[in-house]
Amino acid sequence: MAEVEIGIGKSGRRAYGFDDITIVPSRRTRDPEDVDISWQIDAYEFALPLLGSAMDGVLSPRTAVAIARLGGLGVLNLEGLWTRYEDPEPLLEEIASLSSELATARMQEIYKEPVKPELI
Repeated sequence: MAEVEIGIGKSGRRAYGFDDITIVPSRRTRDPEDVDISWQIDAYEFALPLLGSAMDGVLSPRTAVAIARLGGLGVLNLEGLWTRYEDPEPLLEEIASLSSELATARMQEIYKEPVKPELI
């Protein structure tokens, strides 16, 4: 990638996001048996190119297990609600039902509960 000057004596590399890339179909087709979508992090290989986000409202332990069974990787937030409460689902539903003005204050209250090592 080309270097881009971002200040006096500072440079960076151009990065691309989802909005910058378009995939155009071609006339060529591929046999699904010839395509490998697996990926690897160090010694860990994954069959499915899916990485579940470490966010309480996105990934539960149950969802992480389901993603793993399909061949992907689910990342849990070990400082989130799943390690602070035995059953955080009612709290997550409560937060989702609140207005944005009230949700922040309520989340601050909920996250005051310490992480319980036995829930990790």
